[in-house]
Amino acid sequence: MDRRPFATTTHWLRLGGLCALALGIALLDTLTDREIAIGVFQVVVVLLAAGFLSTRGVTVTALGCAGLVLCSYLATRTGDREAGLVNCIISLLAIVAVAALSLRLEAAKRAADAARARLVQAGRLSQLGELAASIAHEVNQPLTAIAASGNACQRWLSNQPPQVERAVQAAQRVIDDAHRASAVIARVRSLVRQAQVAKDWLNLAATVEKVLDFVRAELAERQVAVEVRLQEGLPPLLADESQLQQVILNLLLNALDALEGVAPEQRRLVIQVGQDTAGAIRLGVEDSGRGLTPGAREQMFEAFYTTKAQGMGLGLALSRSIVEAHGGRIWATSLPEGGTGVYCSLPKDPQP
Repeated sequence: MDRRPFATTTHWLRLGGLCALALGIALLDTLTDREIAIGVFQVVVVLLAAGFLSTRGVTVTALGCAGLVLCSYLATRTGDREAGLVNCIISLLAIVAVAALSLRLEAAKRAADAARARLVQAGRLSQLGELAASIAHEVNQPLTAIAASGNACQRWLSNQPPQVERAVQAAQRVIDDAHRASAVIARVRSLVRQAQVAKDWLNLAATVEKVLDFVRAELAERQVAVEVRLQEGLPPLLADESQLQQVILNLLLNALDALEGVAPEQRRLVIQVGQDTAGAIRLGVEDSGRGLTPGAREQMFEAFYTTKAQGMGLGLALSRSIVEAHGGRIWATSLPEGGTGVYCSLPKDPQP
């Protein structure tokens, strides 16, 4: 369902309400004595405009409010004219000051968003460094299979008489393995690319499965048993899939690091996706590692905090930033049986 017409209607309704409020304040200012500075309440209109209009829109709104204050002053016939002039100047200065502060705040928010985007990009590149061996392994598997199938195809065709049917089967295996290699490269590109946030309706369980496909070779290499618990019938979630994939990957990499030093037969991960009692979608990654100290639990989501010798301390901080940008929260706890559980909950949007 296309939600853009609804968003456009909402925008125009807000704009209409803003104009009505500004005109109402101006009318009240005109009907009261000059000594009463009703016009100063036009700053409320400017503040409301800053919540959903662009920089140009806020500027136009401030100019419009200033114009209404001047018109009210000229149209008011009762009260002391000198006091009215002072009140008019105060109202104009208040409108200008609030508009300037609102525009500066908007510029600061844009700068913060840009800085967060650069930090997310740095985290993605850091993840790729940690997963280099797994990526090489995943790409090497289909390439080796392509070489084997190509040699088989050549042998079948060189036979006398040529065994065309078997050669065709070998050629089909070459095509299938080429698609497998292409899929690996596509997943790597989705992690590396720096794109604008693009929210869409998605199934979080399917997103978890995609990330698991990406790290399956790494899990097998480290001899980690994985249990996936996916609740049936989960509602769709409005989110940026690329960013959620990064959160899931961060949690998995963090859990794998926690399993270092644990005996292979005891290495275990549990991945949970379900809906809590409040209706939010909940994701959890639990490991059977060494657990958390109270100090680590308090600091683990802070930027540049790490217990790894080669770690950057960005993964969990970026995960918190992404989850909070989606209106959710993330937390960690020590498990009674040992190990650590990291969970995040994301609010369920209205159904599309």
